Amino acid sequence: MKASSILALVLAGSLAFAEADARQMLAGGNIDEVIRQLNSKTSAAPNDAEAYHLLNRAYFVIEKWDQAIKAGEKAVALKPDSSDYHMWLGRAYGSKAEHSGWIGGMSNAKKSRAEFEKSVALNSMNAEARTDLAEFYMEAPGMLGGGKDKALAQAEAMAAYDAASSHWVKGRVAEKNGQFDVAESEYKTAISVSKRPAGDWLNLASFYRHRGRTADVEDAIHHALDADKSTGHKKSNVMYGAAEILYRSGRDFNGAAQLLRRYLNGPDKTEDAPAFQAHYLLGQILEKQGNKPGAAEEYRAAVALAPEYEQAQSALRRVSQ
Repeated sequence: MKASSILALVLAGSLAFAEADARQMLAGGNIDEVIRQLNSKTSAAPNDAEAYHLLNRAYFVIEKWDQAIKAGEKAVALKPDSSDYHMWLGRAYGSKAEHSGWIGGMSNAKKSRAEFEKSVALNSMNAEARTDLAEFYMEAPGMLGGGKDKALAQAEAMAAYDAASSHWVKGRVAEKNGQFDVAESEYKTAISVSKRPAGDWLNLASFYRHRGRTADVEDAIHHALDADKSTGHKKSNVMYGAAEILYRSGRDFNGAAQLLRRYLNGPDKTEDAPAFQAHYLLGQILEKQGNKPGAAEEYRAAVALAPEYEQAQSALRRVSQ
């Protein structure tokens, strides 16, 4: 066999490995390695839309919005008929808008809306995209194309195939309108019709946190964890989400820390709660408890997995002074 053929086989194996493992590595939180693998792949195969799409998601999770947008735009240009690619590009534009000045924020917000609308147009059954679009509509002012009536229209459009998400959107709109009884009822209905109610219990817990109903927060979290346990915690971020809500509510830091350690020690992680973010949140909790050495250890673990994650870098500097 020619040397060039051997090199081609080795390179093909390397690229296949990167693509097969990238999603799992994103969930595992080893973002530095994910980015390295994907950048190598896009250099060797510049027309690989999936590699650019995953690179978008990798940069997104460490809040590098410009890099995420650049990779997402490339993925969409290479494969313009992918609903998921447009959805994730919309998320990158939206996050960039939230961290930009007025002019830049408006420009990126409009791009975000356009990408979400394109995602839904390409796949009307993409409930995640419809939910993202509904969130945009309910948060954005009319001059940027927002409108609560538009958000409710998205809820109605997905009622037949994702009733839980439909009721969640209706609950969010009611909450923004100050109709808190209606919102609570919608969140509870979402739980009753959900195929995976653990996450919907967390949504209810988050609602209670915003309302200052601390006893109800803890009750909803217990229900979420029970529902999650019944599924074996497979591919679930419920323990992370429960810990975050407890932390944000300023209650039961010990319980929140225990949940995060269980999540980190478990076999299944999710992209919504990668390991480095769990380490970072655990560091925040330990810092709140006055345990600076323990917090520093967690922040170091986060930085080791995601060296470019600036929040963990800043926190580590703070507790190391």
